[in-house]
Order: sequence, then C-alpha cells, then structure tokens
Amino acid sequence: MQGKKKALGRGLSALLEGSISEIQGPEYTSLPVQHVVSSILLDHIETNPFQPRSAFDEKELSELAVSIQEQGIIQPVTVRKTGPEKFQLISGERRCRAAKLAGLAEIPAFIRLANDEQMLEMALVENIQRQDLNPLEIAMSFHRLIEECRIRQDDLSQKVGKDRSTVSNYIRLLKLPIEIQVALRDGIISMGHARALITIEDEKQQLQVLQRILEKKLSVRQVEDHVRNLLRPSKPAPAKAQAELPYHYQKAKTSLSSRLGSEIDINIKRKGKGSIVINFNSEEEFDKLLSKLES
Repeated sequence: MQGKKKALGRGLSALLEGSISEIQGPEYTSLPVQHVVSSILLDHIETNPFQPRSAFDEKELSELAVSIQEQGIIQPVTVRKTGPEKFQLISGERRCRAAKLAGLAEIPAFIRLANDEQMLEMALVENIQRQDLNPLEIAMSFHRLIEECRIRQDDLSQKVGKDRSTVSNYIRLLKLPIEIQVALRDGIISMGHARALITIEDEKQQLQVLQRILEKKLSVRQVEDHVRNLLRPSKPAPAKAQAELPYHYQKAKTSLSSRLGSEIDINIKRKGKGSIVINFNSEEEFDKLLSKLES
C-alpha cells in the first residue's frame, strides 16, 4: 500500500494518509479534518475556483436532481474547510448543483486538507476520470497538471491511468489550429479525426483536410488513409543500392524492420563503418518505437 500512496504524488498522497488530518495555517492550527462522511449545509459550500469544467448540461443536471430526490446522493462530494462553517468544493460540483435543484439543504461530504496547488491537482484528476468531458477539456486538464502542478508527463500517465502516448496525443490537440479545436469541441469531428490531422505539419493542409472531412463526411479510417497518402514520401529506393548491400546486412535489415514495425535503412561505408536509420512518421510512432527499444 505504501508504494501505491507514493505513486499518487505529493498532492494526492497527503490527502489519503491516515483517517484524521489537521488543517495547517495561522487561523486553523490543530483543527481536525475528518476523512469520514459529514453532512454539510449547501449554503456553507463555495465553488472551486480551479474547476476545469466550463459547462454543465442543464438536462443532465435536471435528470440527476430527479435521481437524487428518489435515491439520495450515493457518492459524497469532497471539500476543504476554509473557516468557521465555511467550506470550499474540491470535487463534485455537478452533484452540488443537482442537489440544490432537488431542494436539498445538506449534502454528504468528505472534509480534507489541501492547499491551492493540491486543490487544482485534485479537481483536474477527478474531472479527467469523467466520461462526459470532450477531448479538448481533457487536453487542457493534462496541460494544466503539467504546467501548473509541475507534474512530469510520465507521472501524469500513472496518476490518470492512461499510457504516456495517450497523454501526449491529448496535449498535442492544443497545437491544432483553432478551427479544428472548435470542430472537436463541438463534436463535429472526433478524437480520431483530430489525431490524423495532428500528423500533418502544415497548418494550411490541416485546414484543407478538415474542409474535406466536413464536405464528404469522411470516417476516421478514410481520413487516416488520405493523410497517409498525402504524407507518403516519394523516395526512389535505388535497386542498385539494394543489390550492393551484402546478404547478411539485408537479412538484418529485414529482421529489424519486422521486429520494430518500421522501415529500417542500413548504410555501409568504408572499413566496415556504417549506420542504422530507423524511420518514423509521427510522434506516436516514435513513442511506440522507443517503448520497443527500451523493453
């Protein structure tokens, strides 16, 4: 268990240790903070200023409010104490909003210790686990965790339960032209479409392909094929050079290409010197190659 706590990082591990913590600060020294569920007045809870979600679906909130009226709140929210009878929401704003719609005066809550950086970290990590976030919201959450919480990308992938290449692909969405980001945010194109467009370096070409997607309603597979053809290099692999490569080098080249799943070039110079070149077409392919080479 100790190993798992350390893997959560400085922010979350501090929140999960033990059953009782204390608020540290000039005004609330030695004030106990319970990790058990307490009932708190909704009027005593202020929203989280670090909340990464910018929009809440009113229909879904209404449906949740009806569910709360019938079943109650199953999962408590998480808050931190900021003063006498004052709390600040760490996670669970959707439940708080729906509880107010349902006419509740109180809500079950965990009360935890967190500074501002930990507040942001917890809110972002908690929201990334949601299924209703669009890819851009997830990308911005990843970016904020790296930039504002100073979390390394490798640690972030462990923290949110996604592999490093997935985290990298989300963050790269923020480099796309604003027109493509808007189309992704509004659900006009999917994450798969956007990932295919990322591999195009020229912004003008990216927008041209976006227009083609919209006009012809292309599937992700069709876009991937189109981009692959667009980026396919016209390399005249000289038959003479292939023939001049000694047999055991040709065999090694074939074996390496098969093992790595990428095209390999072997260049032979004088006195036995030479080089092995591993080709890749995208950052995602590079990450996969790196993983294979390190395994």
